[in-house]
Amino acid sequence: MMYMFLGVSIIADRFMASIEVITSKEKEITITKANGETSIGTVRIWNETVSNLTLMALGSSAPEILLSVIEVCGHNFQAGELGPGTIVGSAAFNMFVVIAVCVYVIPNGESRKIKHLRVFFVTASWSIFAYIWLYLILAVFSPGIVQVWEALLTLVFFPVCVVFAWIADKRLLFYKYVYKRYRADPRSGIIIGTEGEFPKGIEMDGGFVANDHRENVYVDGSAASVAPLPVVTQEEKELDESRKEVIQILKDLKQKHPDKELEQLVEIANYYALLHQQKSRAFYRIQATRMMTGAGNILKKHVTEFSKKSTNLLDVPSEAEVEENYSKIFFEPFMYHCLENCGSVTLTVTCQQGGDSYNTFYVDYKTEDGSAKAGSDYEYSEGTLIFKPGETQKELKIGIIDDDIFEEDEHFFVRLLNLRVGDAEGMFESDSAEHPKGRLVAPLVATVTILDDDHAGIFAFQDKLLRVSECQGTLEVKVTRSSGARGTVMVPYQTVEGTAQGGGVDYEDSCGELEFKDDETM
Repeated sequence: MMYMFLGVSIIADRFMASIEVITSKEKEITITKANGETSIGTVRIWNETVSNLTLMALGSSAPEILLSVIEVCGHNFQAGELGPGTIVGSAAFNMFVVIAVCVYVIPNGESRKIKHLRVFFVTASWSIFAYIWLYLILAVFSPGIVQVWEALLTLVFFPVCVVFAWIADKRLLFYKYVYKRYRADPRSGIIIGTEGEFPKGIEMDGGFVANDHRENVYVDGSAASVAPLPVVTQEEKELDESRKEVIQILKDLKQKHPDKELEQLVEIANYYALLHQQKSRAFYRIQATRMMTGAGNILKKHVTEFSKKSTNLLDVPSEAEVEENYSKIFFEPFMYHCLENCGSVTLTVTCQQGGDSYNTFYVDYKTEDGSAKAGSDYEYSEGTLIFKPGETQKELKIGIIDDDIFEEDEHFFVRLLNLRVGDAEGMFESDSAEHPKGRLVAPLVATVTILDDDHAGIFAFQDKLLRVSECQGTLEVKVTRSSGARGTVMVPYQTVEGTAQGGGVDYEDSCGELEFKDDETM
């Protein structure tokens, strides 16, 4: 019996592996941005909800299906106890035990949430209905016999369940009648649409006010209207999330290993994304079977191959292993922020003298694309910095391209490379690898973040709490403008009583409008 179960499990695992290949197929899509630019990305062909309820469910339930088929064929096509028992038992185990374990293992102080709550409600309802329906056809309508009409009706329920779940996932039908509300993103100031009732008002820092008072913010002298943002499809959203994940991994790797080439970092980032990406139900089922049968971790082979391949990529020598009697050249600082309309950004490269100070150092630099692209967001630049004897700092300027198109904050990189050593007259000299006269050290890659200024901005008080003596007479409160400075904006203000009373008792009531001109931030 044990060998039969293992054989069924092995066959089911092969079946699930093939289904995993089918559902992981991808296609290329072309995305047109608001500024007219297009980009090409890859997304999965199969909808996640549909694949989980059809092929994935079929593959992960293959052992139960095979056991039911074996039992029916062995009992002259009469319903037995093994088939319904395995199906109901497996479903009950998933609903009660698996969910209980998932809730129990959450660490204290942390929380988890269901990614697709609407789909969960639909599938949970159909799961409960399945228990009731199975009881009716086996014990009420025709005890011990599954009639043809019962089988056909059960088969029809399956695509109906999938369609309902797909509608919930895509938010079709009644979802389009749900009102939308808008909130300002605290980082970028973008107005984001969410489901629910219309808000009473919006605070200057992007939060919702608790009272019913609404104030108008005027842009260039006219009332600003809020229009719905362009519709973002699920494919575009998934592609954007995938890009953000890879970009974040690349940024972390650049800081940990600043001396590695971009191609090497991309390879490492892809590997990390593979390890941490969301796995399907079929993957975990195959993994569990392999662990129980002693086959080992399914990713073990890939981990071993990558560790052999990347041994030289991730090993960074410590400072104690290298003699420090040499000059060091690096960015200081290595993080820069600038507004889109600044014209150019200036970066500083430092040469920390060591050893013989009569050497001349030549170091090349070049820009590299991040989310910002050369030619549209900044001017591509490359060149050579020359540190003559005694010089400790050099500056280089990168041109920033301004436009009137709203964009997210973007970044690009500037890399130092190809260090050469010369004598005091500038003639090149040979440099020993064991006892170098100069070396490029971390951070040798600088990150420049371009802050978009093509929207009105977010207004907030510079200080949340101010203290003043009664004898001072007046109090000056400063208001700042961040995340954009486009256009002339009128911001209304008024005093509101707290523990102090207005009307001349503790302070004089004040109200009016603050005028922020174009590019004015305070």
